[in-house]
Amino acid sequence: MELVAVFPEPPPPDLARTLDLAGYRWKAVSSAEDAARNEPPAGWAGAVIACDTDPDGAWALCRALRKRDTPVSPMMVLVSGGQLADLQLRDELFDDFCLTPFHPVEVEARLRHLFFRGGAEARPEMVEYSGLALNLETYQASIEGHPLDLTYMEYELLKFLAQNPGKVFTREILLSRVWGYEYYGGARTVDVHIRRLRAKLGEEHANLIQTVRSVGYRFGQSRWGS
Repeated sequence: MELVAVFPEPPPPDLARTLDLAGYRWKAVSSAEDAARNEPPAGWAGAVIACDTDPDGAWALCRALRKRDTPVSPMMVLVSGGQLADLQLRDELFDDFCLTPFHPVEVEARLRHLFFRGGAEARPEMVEYSGLALNLETYQASIEGHPLDLTYMEYELLKFLAQNPGKVFTREILLSRVWGYEYYGGARTVDVHIRRLRAKLGEEHANLIQTVRSVGYRFGQSRWGS
């Protein structure tokens, strides 16, 4: 799946976090020229433009992406309450908007609706992180191109962690989210699976899954810091 263009560069941390945890593949751009230079071969899958910090640059980018021979769509803009009047004059430059400060659940829901309505799908079929690749359709996993022989629950645990990089989960939460609320196994089940996953990832990549003392486990580091 192709990338979603995000403005500005760097994006607001809460926007980056929301897109990451929702599973979107994205790349931040600083201008229309930057967007043209970094555009993937198949074109941008869509765009999320934050207009509240640099309105002139944001609307210039919207106009450039929208006025091309093949307009970029869908496009969401994030605006402050004081910018609502601007939307009436530029309604052809975006498909939906969200007020800032935004709630992550609202942005994710609006994006999901936009991509579904547009017949596109921005969520990746692959989860990739630091050499790890998980195919969500075939349940295949690899590290640096080498296949990993995982059980079903090992794969499910690794997938859940990899889809939430940088976030700390207690053993109890992992049991409920991965094994299910009806599972009555103890916390040791999580520890055993973590140990097996680290062994299969190999010494070089075992530290992708980090132990947070007295709390639980975390996968990697988030792009906004830990």
